[in-house]
Amino acid sequence: MDEPFSVIIVGGGLVGSLAAVFFAKRGWNVQLYERRSDPRKGQSESGRSINLALSVRGISALAAAGVEEGIVKTLLPMKGRMIHSKNGQGLMSQPYGIFGECINSVDRMMMNQHLLESAEKLPNVKLHFEHDLMRCDFDAGEAIFVKTDGTHVKAKGDLIVGADGAYSRTRQQLMRKVRMDYQQSYIDHAYVELTMPPAKDGGFAMAPDHLHIWPRQTFMMIALPNLDKSFTVTLFMPWSKFESIGTPEELLHFFDTMFPDAVELIGRDQLVELYFQNPKGSLMSVKCKPYHYTHRALIIGDAAHAMVPFYGQGMNCGMEDCLVFEEILTKHLGPALPHSPRPNKQVIAAALTEYTAIRNRDVEAMCDLAMYNYVEMRSSVTRRGYLIRKAVEGWLHWLMPQRVIPLYTMVSFTRIPYSDALRRWRRRTWWFDVLEDVAKVVVIGAATSVGVLALNRVAPGLSFSKLARIAGRR
Repeated sequence: MDEPFSVIIVGGGLVGSLAAVFFAKRGWNVQLYERRSDPRKGQSESGRSINLALSVRGISALAAAGVEEGIVKTLLPMKGRMIHSKNGQGLMSQPYGIFGECINSVDRMMMNQHLLESAEKLPNVKLHFEHDLMRCDFDAGEAIFVKTDGTHVKAKGDLIVGADGAYSRTRQQLMRKVRMDYQQSYIDHAYVELTMPPAKDGGFAMAPDHLHIWPRQTFMMIALPNLDKSFTVTLFMPWSKFESIGTPEELLHFFDTMFPDAVELIGRDQLVELYFQNPKGSLMSVKCKPYHYTHRALIIGDAAHAMVPFYGQGMNCGMEDCLVFEEILTKHLGPALPHSPRPNKQVIAAALTEYTAIRNRDVEAMCDLAMYNYVEMRSSVTRRGYLIRKAVEGWLHWLMPQRVIPLYTMVSFTRIPYSDALRRWRRRTWWFDVLEDVAKVVVIGAATSVGVLALNRVAPGLSFSKLARIAGRR
């Protein structure tokens, strides 16, 4: 009897641990290696976001792997954005959808722990922590890791899958084997995380059913609710702005001016402590292609397409990677079974090739949309033209829910491919722009007609052209 197909997964985060479950349910032997210590036994890695926004794509992937139950019950639904005015006195709710759609605040650590537990329960999955990837020999199916004591470990597998994040070493090794197009871009903005504790009565200090935004044109602050009734608050702004705040007095003056309603909710002393204590994180986008090498290697998640966090799709996109690959494997190999026959290398190569071809255009579209949404969140959400357009789009969606779907709905509440969502949005935006221009012409024309009628009443026989000639002679 043939040995089961074997997979080495580099990276035990959300995407890597979910991929392990998918592969194991096909009867494949999975060895998962993670650089960090076991997150079930320690604290979260410094600088990583505490909570994330889980939406349809991520939930669909969890459900397909059969691991959603332990996560869904911990979700905090957020039905819209709550916009905080600069003076601290005004609040404006902007629903995400007209049919009650919600995104969900979820604890990153809790979800990672649950996925690792789910993977480890499967008899054909082995987890290895504190193993740092050094190099890969993809043709030989080998990966060399170094442990914290300096000893080297050689792992062998039929397929090596890199789910080791934006600074992926698997991707670096893959670039030695394929002619990879690669683009890495930093934006001139950073972030720092703060915490808003529960209110004095033990409840939430703000409405927990919204994602809270303090938009300030060139920068912004957001807050997501946590199960312990606190909020994780994240301040995004240019590096130069961070560098200009060097003392507690400067920080408090800045917050009193820009986020007055948040100061007392966070606490002045805690604000100062957390701001200067917590690391300032960079914001980076990565695009590359291809994602695979023959039948031997694949990269997924941030290793293949890191994106800025402003659409809340980084985790959802990475989890959908696992689901898309599983759908492709089902197409080529049939449905997942505990004792599936061992696939041959030609079929695996065809599946990997198809994955790159299908997924690349979608995830690159999502990288672009994530960058666009930063402008929308920090600036557009307060503009009258944006609000009018959103209202019209929502009304059309209510009338024709299948034909007119808002961009945010397509991205967060459906599995429409990201590239299709971007294409449809651009086409609709073009029509909105045309109609807006036509409306301006109509308004100007109407105003001109009213002006002509008024002029004829007060000065019969005097036209605008005559008036212009008179003015010209002066």
